Amino acid sequence: MDLKELESGVDPKTHWYYQSKKVPLISFVKKIYSKKKAKLTLIDVGSGSGFFMYELMEAVPEMILKIYLVDIGYSEEEIAVTKNQHIEKIKSMPDKIENAIVVMMDVLEHLKDDHAMLKAIKEKSIGENYFFITVPAFMGLWSSHDVYLEHFRRYTKKTLTSLLRETQFTIGNLYYFYGSIFPAVWLARKMKSNNEQVDSDMKPMSSFTNSILKIICSIEFPFRKINRIAGVTCVAEGSFSK
Repeated sequence: MDLKELESGVDPKTHWYYQSKKVPLISFVKKIYSKKKAKLTLIDVGSGSGFFMYELMEAVPEMILKIYLVDIGYSEEEIAVTKNQHIEKIKSMPDKIENAIVVMMDVLEHLKDDHAMLKAIKEKSIGENYFFITVPAFMGLWSSHDVYLEHFRRYTKKTLTSLLRETQFTIGNLYYFYGSIFPAVWLARKMKSNNEQVDSDMKPMSSFTNSILKIICSIEFPFRKINRIAGVTCVAEGSFSK
């Protein structure tokens, strides 16, 4: 989770975007737990605040053996405090990835070489592991928001599929999310001036608007996997092994 998105005062515990985005992740963890019949290790790459993993721990603690929050921004003090805890902060990937789900929530777009990250993850794999990836979708939505967050690119179903296949990740599902709000987001970004201040689109909003957007996303959720057309986010779920 990008810490820059929180600088405008947004509370992910209530904001529609984050509360909606965690739902497909929780659903995927439940699916893999049901398949493996064993507690899972979660490795959250580029975890930032760790919001999604803390939410996951609240939702399905019985399914989780260990959570690693991986981020180069963590201080030595943060790392020391969480060492050997159920949720542990570290600066680099664990030496081995085993019986695990690697989570990358809006991470790959920040990397100049997204192939290298996936290859590094794959090299540490022991047996079959799983992944859950979200990335911003469509360069047509590129705006000052992307510049502010220091993105290199936005993805499509086609480009994300190509990346995962080239790095030998097996795709289970690949779909767009937030399709219901795609037209409004596209229009809003096209209406922005090129000279507009570089800033995040994530802003606090009224409780009424926030509730309406959460309802819209909840209606979309059951049909997300059939959306191959358009959305603000692209989601990939699947497996990998060395």
